[in-house]
Amino acid sequence: MKTVFKKKKITGILGVLPATEVSFEDEVSNYNFPEKQTMRLKKIMGFEKHRVVKDTTASSDLCVAGLNHLLEKKLIDKGEIGAIVVVTTTPDHFIPHVSNIIHGNCDLSNDVICMDLNQGCAGFLQGLMQSFMLLEHLGNKKVVLFNVDTLSKKVSKQDRNSYPLIGDAAGITVVENDPNARDIHFNMYNDGGRREALIIPAGGSRLPSSAETAVMRDLDQDGNLRSLDNLKMDGSEVFTFVQTEVPPLIEETLKLADQDKEHIDWFLFHQPNKFMLKKLAEKLEVPYEKVPMNVVENFGNPSGSSIPIDIVHNLGSLVMDNQYNCCLAAFGSGLAWGAMTIELGRMDFCEMLISDY
Repeated sequence: MKTVFKKKKITGILGVLPATEVSFEDEVSNYNFPEKQTMRLKKIMGFEKHRVVKDTTASSDLCVAGLNHLLEKKLIDKGEIGAIVVVTTTPDHFIPHVSNIIHGNCDLSNDVICMDLNQGCAGFLQGLMQSFMLLEHLGNKKVVLFNVDTLSKKVSKQDRNSYPLIGDAAGITVVENDPNARDIHFNMYNDGGRREALIIPAGGSRLPSSAETAVMRDLDQDGNLRSLDNLKMDGSEVFTFVQTEVPPLIEETLKLADQDKEHIDWFLFHQPNKFMLKKLAEKLEVPYEKVPMNVVENFGNPSGSSIPIDIVHNLGSLVMDNQYNCCLAAFGSGLAWGAMTIELGRMDFCEMLISDY
């Protein structure tokens, strides 16, 4: 899908993190590997620490905490909200939807549209796509986009392939119509034939969770222990996918926007790990300095909220006082990969909230 969104703007981003921060060293003994071997991964992959929610925390808790913060600080008014869109792979329940939970807890008007999308790594771009389309019908109302995942609850703590990477977080993005906004060029691809590269085998209608699906095993004979209820990632398949599909996607999107790499101020990418992002920057022939890649070492990979967390952590107040020509790209579960050129700047807020969760 290739398209252009006109007169749409991001006017604020809030990152919401859980209170608990865990260091990589504290979890080395979890894994069924020699400690010295595991520690080598720290430098290569960019492991340092990650944020995880409490056992009692659900995805909506981070979203409600964030929206209440914005309302209390008067960074948005309830009357301005025309729709809330939630993108997550870890809903509180199958029913009701997370968007309706947020709506009820924050006492929003009955005419506010509530919508949930089930999407992971590419969720920020897909959420923006849906939000921009809703703005066509909302006049001067705003859309509040929530990207949230609490995947630490779905990843085995004995899986060295995945658990050190995982970070729980929410990104809350306010988008609105702006007659002076520059065109946003958008490009998205999907390949369901490679869907099992990232999969949680049990828990849905195909294979409901049971005592049997909860049994921990070395399913791939690779030393990592996980159950069928846990996330399984084929790391080599995902790496090959990113290095093969994302560079031509970026080139194609820039061509669609009639821009070149030299005129992009920031390449703001989904954050799988530092190693993968370095290789991607090298393949694109763009300097590391233009590709922030420090989210995993500070917070873990927060799935669909990784780009908002990246923007808040690395740009912060810069996008309140300045304007930047940016290329956003997200890639992963689905498999899905997408990119967008967008001008970011003159925002009302761009900040991080450490929640009680």
